[in-house]
Amino acid sequence: MARLPTVLDVGRLAGVSRQTVSNVLNTPAVVKPETREKVEAAIAELGYRPHASARRLRTRKSSTLGIRLDPMSNNGISGSVHDRFLHSLTELADARGLRIMLFTATGPDDEISQFRRLHDGADVDAFVLTSTFFDDPRTEWLIANGIPFVTFGRPWGIDDMNDPRHLWVDVDGRNGLHQATTALIEQGERRIVFLGWPSPSGTGDDRRLGWYEAMRHGTDLAEAEIDALQLSVEDGVAQGREAVRELREAGIPFDAIVAASDALALGALLIAGPDVPVIGYDNTPVAEAVGLSSVEQPLEEVAAGALELILGATGSSVVDWEADPDAPRHRLVTPRLILRHRRIT
Repeated sequence: MARLPTVLDVGRLAGVSRQTVSNVLNTPAVVKPETREKVEAAIAELGYRPHASARRLRTRKSSTLGIRLDPMSNNGISGSVHDRFLHSLTELADARGLRIMLFTATGPDDEISQFRRLHDGADVDAFVLTSTFFDDPRTEWLIANGIPFVTFGRPWGIDDMNDPRHLWVDVDGRNGLHQATTALIEQGERRIVFLGWPSPSGTGDDRRLGWYEAMRHGTDLAEAEIDALQLSVEDGVAQGREAVRELREAGIPFDAIVAASDALALGALLIAGPDVPVIGYDNTPVAEAVGLSSVEQPLEEVAAGALELILGATGSSVVDWEADPDAPRHRLVTPRLILRHRRIT
């Protein structure tokens, strides 16, 4: 069996000392960029992987990121988004020599308790948060306690939208719904319904704004006519179906529907009729199965962005952002519209 490469092998190939290789692996900021590049090239060429247990003992770091596993009750059709993000995050973290620790919590307060427990026990180096919402207490607690984290989702409704300690990556839902609405307008549709969630909902309100801007600039409808085409319900197939049924019974005419989720879009699809175009959001496996057009979130790009924000472009240790005040703190990813011919009526 071939011998695994060692730190000494990396040092010989790069022309540096063992200590320099160790510095690149553990404290890359202290190594000159040109030297670091040589060592990283040697690591890549040899396929060197540091021994994780020894490294944790040496650095007192866990090489682990913690993330809450969403409750099963919240999964639904759009739950696949969290699953796909988690899968991408785990694969990309493993490529950096990091592990993902999953934990459960019954709500935000319980999640904060888990943060405290895992951080006090040095079980994780940083946290990845999902499902951000208005006045999210989790981010405030992490900032107050100086614990590194990155969120999938912007800090809705609190004062740290531009706080350099709050790293976030998000998908531009406003852009996604603007794409969807504009595509329908270009196909000749005029009275386009937005089927979304009750406000305040940071994510939902952002997506609604994309629809609204496209309607204002792309149609000749009056403000009151546009307002009459906004529907707000809790997420779910049944809720989407009922909302569209009530709209039709109220006698309000409509030509097409864009929705804040595939679950709502599927509900609308079941009652809108074969001649009414419907576009959802998330591009879930259900959307693909039934031929539903949808806005796709590039989740691998989101996962890569989350790791780059908290670990740097290639590192495996949490970046000291105070040492690099000009480093990027946020990333907004552009979604893409997937148009299909649906197969059910």
